[in-house]
Amino acid sequence: MTEKSAARTVVSVAQQDWADQLTDLGGVELVVWDMKDAPPRDDIELVVPPYMSNPKRLEHLCELPSLKAVQLATAGFEHALQYLPSGVALANGRGIHDTSTAELAIGLAIASQRAIPDAVRAQQSGQWLRLAGRPSLADRKALVIGYGSIGRMLVSRLQVLEVDCTVVASRARAGDDLVDRVYGIDEIDQLLPATEIVFLILPMTDATRHLVDDEFLAALPDDALVVNVARGGIVDTDALQRACATGHVRAAMDVTDPEPLPADHPLWTTRGVLITPHVGGATTAFTPRLIRLLRREIPHFIATGELSNVVVVGD
Repeated sequence: MTEKSAARTVVSVAQQDWADQLTDLGGVELVVWDMKDAPPRDDIELVVPPYMSNPKRLEHLCELPSLKAVQLATAGFEHALQYLPSGVALANGRGIHDTSTAELAIGLAIASQRAIPDAVRAQQSGQWLRLAGRPSLADRKALVIGYGSIGRMLVSRLQVLEVDCTVVASRARAGDDLVDRVYGIDEIDQLLPATEIVFLILPMTDATRHLVDDEFLAALPDDALVVNVARGGIVDTDALQRACATGHVRAAMDVTDPEPLPADHPLWTTRGVLITPHVGGATTAFTPRLIRLLRREIPHFIATGELSNVVVVGD
């Protein structure tokens, strides 16, 4: 064991470039640990795991007797739950991916509405398609399911693009500066028939698994668009494939179930389906926002022993 300075809290971060941007923080000893192997020391109190790595690396958390908290770089946290030691707080990366994920959700919607994939395919053969009259994003009635920080970011941008937004959260509540009212998830059935575009940006839980099923899709009007930038399992993949194959709905998705989607899966070639490979938050916007969060959270942890975005404490 390497002895910890009496005045310093030992924090591990997954990349050297992250550590390089945090060296001026006081009261902290930074350790670079990508979690591929055993911990480099056993007095680490706060771990910032790598982004977009195999969750099995988190198995090493149980080897840290001084561990108090884990700060994820992702908004989703379900992948970490099975590895969380008893008494250790788990915080998600709320706010880090808001900008990039909202950006991709809108990009997917515009691409699908304006038939950009068709134009790309036509370009390969020099074909001048007649695409006038496609549905715009403007003036559409959108239902945003999931009204956390990413959902709010998405709505703020959709409204600039003149989209009529209705929002749903786990429970109904009063509106805010963006919307007059927040509907509860138990009210979705009454909202679907008037919805032209559904944006999914809600957490993956037992309650939300296969929220989008045959019944949900059947309630949407013809040619509705389902945009999923949340988790693949929120959608029943077989139900979606059937609904798209008939032409009843279209889909634009950054996540799938299973994931990665097998090369021979019928969803790849189903009409009206656009798929990107789970890259919602993986842009150049990620690192600056992660560093801003860590520059705020590490001093807060040193001063209070707590993190701001704790979602669960290990049993």
